[in-house]
Order: sequence, then C-alpha cells, then structure tokens
Amino acid sequence: MANLTVAVIGPAGYAKDLGKKGTSTDITFYNLKKGHNTVTIIEPTRYPERLAPLFFSVSLADAAIVVVDELNAAFGECLLMLGAAGITKGYLVLRNYLSPDQVKPLLKGTALEGYAFIEDDAIALREELLGAVEQMDQAPPADGKTCIVPIDHFFNVRGIGTVILGSVAAGRLKKHDSLTIQPIGKTALVRSIQKHDDDVDDAYAGDRVGLALKNVDYEDLDRGYVLTNDPAIASGTAITGRLDLVPFWKAPITEGMVLHIGYWMQYQPSRVLSVEGSTLTIEMEKDLVYLPGTTAVVTYLEGGALRIAGTLTLS
Repeated sequence: MANLTVAVIGPAGYAKDLGKKGTSTDITFYNLKKGHNTVTIIEPTRYPERLAPLFFSVSLADAAIVVVDELNAAFGECLLMLGAAGITKGYLVLRNYLSPDQVKPLLKGTALEGYAFIEDDAIALREELLGAVEQMDQAPPADGKTCIVPIDHFFNVRGIGTVILGSVAAGRLKKHDSLTIQPIGKTALVRSIQKHDDDVDDAYAGDRVGLALKNVDYEDLDRGYVLTNDPAIASGTAITGRLDLVPFWKAPITEGMVLHIGYWMQYQPSRVLSVEGSTLTIEMEKDLVYLPGTTAVVTYLEGGALRIAGTLTLS
C-alpha cells in the first residue's frame, strides 16, 4: 500500500471533484483510493486571508497541484511557500487563457520549475495522481525503531476514547507502540491504527493515519503536538538557527521583529532576540517541537504582499 499526499492550491473548493471529502477545518482533506493505493488531498480552506492554512497544507504534502487563474501576488506567494517547504514535484493547471509560455519564465530557478502542465480536468487529474502512486516504491522501508507523528486533529470518540489524526513524518509506527507526546511529556499507547478507514498493524513515513490512544485525554492535546519515540526530537521556546531569506526579501530582519515559524503542524509567533550575520535567535511563548538539523518556514505577517521571508535551519 502506498500513499501520496498532495496539496491543492487554487480557488476554494477546487479539490472537491478529486476525492471524497474528509475532515474539514482551516484545511480540508479529500481521499482518493484505488485498490490498496491512496491519495490524500489537502486544500487550504481559509487561504489567502490566513497564511497558516497554506503552510499546513504544504507542510504535509509530497507534491502539489497549483491552479493558476492569474499571475498575481497570491501566485507568487504560493510559489515561495512551496519553495520554502521544498515541494519540487507537482502539476500546474492554467486557466483564463494563460499559456505555459507566459508562466515558464516565472518558474525558472524555483521549486516549481519541474512541475508538469496538466489540463483543467478532474478525471485527468485523478488518473494522473493514481498513476503517480502506482509508480511509487511499494516495498516497506527498512524496519525502523522510531517514528514521528505530528498531530493535526484530535477528538473524543464514544466507545473508543481519544483519537488523533496525523501523518507519519518519519520512521515506522506500530500498533501497541508506546509514544511520548511532545512537548507535554505524557506517554500514550497506540491501541489501533487506521489508514483511509482500513485497520492496519503498522504505518510508514508518508502514511495518513488515525490513531486510537490510551492513557491520554483529548483535552490534553493540541494541534502541533508530536507523538514520537525518537530520542533526537528536541523542543524549546528559544531557538537558534541559520536564516536563509528568499531572493525577493529586501527588509532587514531586526531584533524585536515578530515572525511566525512554521514546522510540521506548528505555526507559532516568535520574537527575534538577536541577529548575528545569518544566525537568528528567536523566542516563542510555547515550545516548538522539532528535529535538529531540519528547516522551518519563516513568515512575516506584516510584510504586505510578501509574507514568506525564508527558512531557518534549526540547531
């Protein structure tokens, strides 16, 4: 069984013809399934008025479908967000008589340069996505001893208890695993695992899962908390890292600025404590849970038309 997670960035509701609607909050999930292969489709429901849903959708994705109605600031912002998140695989749907020749010059040197142009046809898109899943490596990865599952939704189910939804960010998840909930430090037992409504005994990086948990109440949880048994996971309110700004960013990052940091399913305000060359130290009110050596997306909500500032490689 293979799963491909795809962010669909375009007019609101565009993804409704691509799969069966699932969980919907500030991001909306759609599910597409053929045999044992699945596609998880995510749409940023409240974008562009809010930037966080765009980040969450892209953060979870392996690939993207970008629907382009006009070459405007929103298209540029999506291009920068996909680049900051490293989403280099995907498709471009051009509408309103836009042609590839008009768009290609804007993509040169960006993460979208390798995206394929595809017709604005839901059937063709579904077939393309299912075909992409079939070409994925179907063999389970080597048996890992650790796993990382950021939580994006959670609730209480009568007769079952606490249930969380998330995507396996790394490693292998097994039924009856005992996992720590970071940053609160509580331990939960995985009672059961579902992938696209099917009960399974394990899940791997890239799989979308629903987990029934024991020994934790849903009131204890929050979006962005992380289930893990990986000792390398770190957390803290003060973070230092190397800042890489997007090419179009002109304003200096200065002490006292309020930036928003996106990492997995966390999107937190932070205040800049110090800037020394390309080294940035920030402070947040809540712990950021992260894997050292990886990158977070840095945004500045007061940046007007340019809200994507760059990335921060976390120490």
